[in-house]
Parts: sequence; structure tokens; C-alpha cells
Amino acid sequence: MGVDLLPSFIRTHYEVHETNHSCAILKEDFRSEWCDLVSMLTEFRLLEDYIRTRGGNKSKVSRFIDSYLYGRGWSEKEFATSVVVDGRESDQPTHKIDCFRNRVALEIEWNNKDPFYDRDLNNFRLLFDLRAVSVGIIITRADDLQEIFNRLDRGESYGASTTHMSKLLPRLQGGGGGGCPILVFGITSSLFVPGE
Repeated sequence: MGVDLLPSFIRTHYEVHETNHSCAILKEDFRSEWCDLVSMLTEFRLLEDYIRTRGGNKSKVSRFIDSYLYGRGWSEKEFATSVVVDGRESDQPTHKIDCFRNRVALEIEWNNKDPFYDRDLNNFRLLFDLRAVSVGIIITRADDLQEIFNRLDRGESYGASTTHMSKLLPRLQGGGGGGCPILVFGITSSLFVPGE
């Protein structure tokens, strides 16, 4: 079953991977978050302007996803965690999650350095083990977009050491997220909309 639970549009326009039955868990146990995710992924298009405009702190891809989900009750979230050893408590804050609601955590990795994947997967693993997160989601880019970046003279900005699917999959398949169910979407070239 797995990714077959997703609508055909999403399976056709995104490269999708999952671990530990994440699709089934999302669809059955987190119906509202599932609907938000499916709706957002269905509406998203990769406009040429999203590629040509330099991101600064946040890319236009991230802004679209954040604003879409924030408008439906999701929010950025940092968990206050600590460790106690022999009665001595030490704060161990987690990395902020881009979009969070009801134990579903979503990270957007559009054009960061690829070690950010390690950070995200480790965060999902830790928060799953602490029973704070039930499913982790990463939205990134599929490798086939590089041809479009090169054609638009933006290839150097989206280099081989930045976040894209072939950098994520070995980490995911190697167990980087531990037991956390993880669902990954790679934005493909079929979502690209050229400028006028």
C-alpha cells in the first residue's frame, strides 16, 4: 500500500519515499494534517521566479509551503527538552521544526547544505523516541531539476553539495531517522512553470 495512498497527481509530480508506514499512519491517525499536506502539494507549482529570485533567509518555495500550512494552524516549533544525569539537569533544546501540528513535523530543504538532512533526521529520531513526533516529513527537490537550474543559469547556486534527493536517500535508507516514520517528497521538473 504505502505511497499508493497518495493521490495520483502527487505520485506523478513528486518523487516520493517513505519509511515505517508513514503514509498509512498519516492518513489514518492524522487525517486533518494528511488533508493539509495533500492540498498543499496539489496546489504547489515551481514558478520560474522561485528559481531566479535569490532566497536570502528563506526561499520562495519555503515561503509558499510555510504560509500555506501556517494558514491552517501549523507553526514553527522548538521543543524544550532536557537530560537528567545523577540529579543534574542539562537543557538539550531541539532544532526548530519548520512546520508542526499535532505530532506531525515537516521540514523544507530546498537549497541548504546537505548536512542539514542529518540534522533533520536526527531531530525526527529524537522527538519520535520522546513521543513528541509521530511522523516526520521532508520536502526537498528531485535531482531532475538540475537541468532546469542549469538552463536558467542558476546551476551553481544549486550545486552538488546542496540538498537534493540523491543526498537524502542514502541517509534515509541507512536508518538516519531511527524508528520515526518518515515521508519524503521531491519536487520534480513536471511542476515547473516557465515565466512569461
